[in-house]
Amino acid sequence: MNNFWQQLPKPIIALAPMAGVTDAAFRIICKDFGADVIYTEFASTNALVQGNDATRNMIAFDPREQPVVCQLFGHDPEMYRKAARILEEMGFAGVDINFGCPAYKVVAHGGGVSLMRDPKRCAELVQATCEGVKNIPVSIKIRASICKENCDRSDPANHVTALDLIDEIKRLPVAAVMIHGRSYEKPFDGDPNTGVIKQVKKVFNGIVIANGGINTPEDAKQMLDETGADGIGLARGVRGSPWLFKQIKEYLTTGSYQEYSWEDRKLLALKHSEAALKVKGEWGIIEMRKHLAWYVRGTPYAAKLRSQLVRVNTIKDVETILAG
Repeated sequence: MNNFWQQLPKPIIALAPMAGVTDAAFRIICKDFGADVIYTEFASTNALVQGNDATRNMIAFDPREQPVVCQLFGHDPEMYRKAARILEEMGFAGVDINFGCPAYKVVAHGGGVSLMRDPKRCAELVQATCEGVKNIPVSIKIRASICKENCDRSDPANHVTALDLIDEIKRLPVAAVMIHGRSYEKPFDGDPNTGVIKQVKKVFNGIVIANGGINTPEDAKQMLDETGADGIGLARGVRGSPWLFKQIKEYLTTGSYQEYSWEDRKLLALKHSEAALKVKGEWGIIEMRKHLAWYVRGTPYAAKLRSQLVRVNTIKDVETILAG
């Protein structure tokens, strides 16, 4: 098997999957700033198997992104088996299974982190996925914990933890696990539970990627120091700050890092917009609105600029507002 995970220098710094964010244009930007592993948005197993063109277009990637991993979500083991085979044929370097997404519309349909409530079911999905590939690794993304169905959420004894899931799948050839250090109940609030990530690292034989709450180079170093993980996965922290990959590598190597000025931000926002236009046409500019709002966060006249940028329709609109 071509297990690229074992070939990467550590610490590995990955772009974690984010629905509606990690499209082709953004992934290339992150790769240019030093992302070691790129994840696509997550794709439906059913849609892939049924030959849905929109799903295939969504996860289409540039060879420059490699190693690139596609994350799957679904419920049926046979669909995972078939979808994994399709992804390998498409040239992906790896396949990942989504056991971590806390989005309501995903959880409400029994997907994402809700699958963690049944570790045996997760193991069935992992096994089917492993059986579907011939020469690329399978990985999973999980969370620290989730409460059991209809339980007292305040009682830790009523939670299924990352360790419960790892214990169930450790017999399977899973190459890597990315673990978000927060629970389903508090998906983005509070400090990540670095202790549970450290415990997973002790019992899991493959690569462990720590995720959650990493917004600065200092956060990255603290996460690595406290967990002993093989790497980190960046998500919300790189929205509007894709240079964080480069800053983290600089900080871990030298103890300092380059700051990015307002002029730097404007140039990158325009470059990103041009890439989105090239990939998706004018619709790419519409989808850039959220990215543009993130780029100007914390900068001079941010509120005014944001109110204008969330209405852009053309690349000319972007150029005019950023030049103003």
